Amino acid sequence: MKDFDVKPPIGPATRLCMSLAARPGTFGSRFHNHLYAALGLDYVYKAFTTTDLAGAITGIRALGIRGCAVSMPFKEAVIPMLDGLRDSAAAIDSVNTIVNDDGTLLGYNTDYSAVRTLIAPLPRLPFMLRGSGGMAKAVATALVDAGFTDGTVVARNADAGRALADRLGLRWQAEPDGGAALLVNVTPLGMAGADQDALAFTPAQIEAAEQVIDVVAKPVETPLLRAARAAGKPVVTGAQIAMLQALEQFVLYTGAQPSDDQVAAAEAFALA
Repeated sequence: MKDFDVKPPIGPATRLCMSLAARPGTFGSRFHNHLYAALGLDYVYKAFTTTDLAGAITGIRALGIRGCAVSMPFKEAVIPMLDGLRDSAAAIDSVNTIVNDDGTLLGYNTDYSAVRTLIAPLPRLPFMLRGSGGMAKAVATALVDAGFTDGTVVARNADAGRALADRLGLRWQAEPDGGAALLVNVTPLGMAGADQDALAFTPAQIEAAEQVIDVVAKPVETPLLRAARAAGKPVVTGAQIAMLQALEQFVLYTGAQPSDDQVAAAEAFALA
């Protein structure tokens, strides 16, 4: 069996998908474009950043761009610019995916569904979640909806942290004092760049925990994940979350369902 179908050359009928982020990465572009080639789809995916979010969203509508992944810091700011929200985004007021249906822009949150899938088999432990932005909303809501009801939101932004905690019936504190059986990092700490050497929780907190989740996808092995593995703790990685949410986006944009082997190959290519 051949690995790739014949992909049409780029032309007027080619459909464009994109991403918007303050710090664009390569995972989405490599993952989606690899699957387009594997399935012979006439699509192209490109990552962008912008200082004019409203202009970018107008461009998506005006140019017929089929889909757009949304990352920090645009996940909440983009909502008033859309025509509607699907349940996954409406429940948490955070969008990470825009689908353009003939000029109607609908917001989804595939981060939420990816996290729900990955935490389904985990024991319902008390948790400490560090972060308060759009991704933190998705992860915290997924935890609570899945039965993780004993939790603390750690956020220096008191307004955002308290609002998230209050909405979900959780506690809030400004610093990660104490600890919990489940530690969840939903901040840029450990992300490639300025914070790549930062550890979101202390070695003592990691040693005392039973499970660790880190949503940072690049690098694949963050300082938190390395410390957790060294302490013998099971982990859920940002790469796992990134793959599942990107796969759901791919299906939303194209209507095509790749095979497990094709997804595995695309993930390996995206992380290489």
